[in-house]
Amino acid sequence: MIALVDCNNFYASCERVFRPDLLGKPIVVLSNNDGCVIARSAEAKELEVPMGIPAYQLEPMIKQHGIEVFSSNYALYGDMSRRVMATLSMFTPEIEVYSIDEAFLNLNGLDFVDLPAYSAEIVEKTTRCTGIPISIGVGPTKTLAKVANRLAKKNRASKGALVIPDNADAIAEALQKVPIGDVWGIGRSHKKFLENHGVETAYDFTQKPRQWVSRNMKVVGLRTWEELRGNPCIGMEQELEEKQNICTSRSFGELLNDYALLEEAITFYATACAAKLRAQNSCAGAVYVFAYTHPNRQDLPQYKARMWYALPTATNSTLEIVKYALHCLRTVYKQKDHLGRPIYYKNAGVIVSGIVPMNEIQGNIFTAPTDEKHQLLMEAVDRINNLVGREKITLATQGSSTRWKLRCEKLSNRYTTRLDQVVEVD
Repeated sequence: MIALVDCNNFYASCERVFRPDLLGKPIVVLSNNDGCVIARSAEAKELEVPMGIPAYQLEPMIKQHGIEVFSSNYALYGDMSRRVMATLSMFTPEIEVYSIDEAFLNLNGLDFVDLPAYSAEIVEKTTRCTGIPISIGVGPTKTLAKVANRLAKKNRASKGALVIPDNADAIAEALQKVPIGDVWGIGRSHKKFLENHGVETAYDFTQKPRQWVSRNMKVVGLRTWEELRGNPCIGMEQELEEKQNICTSRSFGELLNDYALLEEAITFYATACAAKLRAQNSCAGAVYVFAYTHPNRQDLPQYKARMWYALPTATNSTLEIVKYALHCLRTVYKQKDHLGRPIYYKNAGVIVSGIVPMNEIQGNIFTAPTDEKHQLLMEAVDRINNLVGREKITLATQGSSTRWKLRCEKLSNRYTTRLDQVVEVD
């Protein structure tokens, strides 16, 4: 049996943990630069606040209903996610972190356990220990666990925990309640195709012949069909694959025309990429830099500055990656267009690719890999920044300007990761 645990309205719930006064109030969380709604509390959903609506269009509803608005606080959300996953790991030795707010638990071997009671215990203890409300669905396969989780959310009587037993009748009863578009693994194109062939529910899909599914939906569709019928096809994945490309990019808080500010931003992004490479003991063989204007500002000149550069040897050195990233920026940067109009940039970023393990770097006769002293320097920088806080040691080209940083006017405290922002109790 597999369990899927899903945090309810995760971002909004994180904001509530240290703000009990927000209980029962509608909450929305905005995307980077306070742009659009990306998360809503249950109360905001009841008010029919649209997902993805620009913040400025939401102003009338905010005033009318007293909606609480927050900027994205990813430091808080990431740390709260780690706390949830650590709590869940107490219930099974095998856990797969599927996303920031979801995890699969392998419950095989717990035949002696009353699964409904055990699921309820997971919900109660995780919510009590972290303050984050969760829902749990249990089934014979990952896809059925997803189905059970969805039903648990919709059925208040289940109190956030629902188990689909490993028998055909129980599975069929559950699948009849699930629209085909809500099934994990069924995308928009497959949903439309299936509905055109009379498939309205997940149960209808399981009644289609295996050959028909294989012919029309290939391997992915057949795998979903098998999983819905109780035949496991998707295993647990505990080891995270190392990234083959690493990207750090942001939209600016304001439009920028000054090269010095772009240089600071690119230095920051390249530094972050290098740190991520070192964290996974990898090196990159290429750097890609881009800077774009605002696509929706047709009253301003449009330009896409971008350049790819193959490094002499793969490296994870901040000094090396920043050097080549800034070379790319200098090469493609334009301050004005051919008519002499200033070019204003809205976002920029750095991508490192050609990633290889540190112990598999291929040198050449002209350039040696990064020397040992250089590596020790990077290790020292990482230790200090991890110990006393990010960006305590930076390159001079990163500067100290905040004009290129994200706009986050409604950012809450980082209660769990900053000592100067912890909750004070009188």
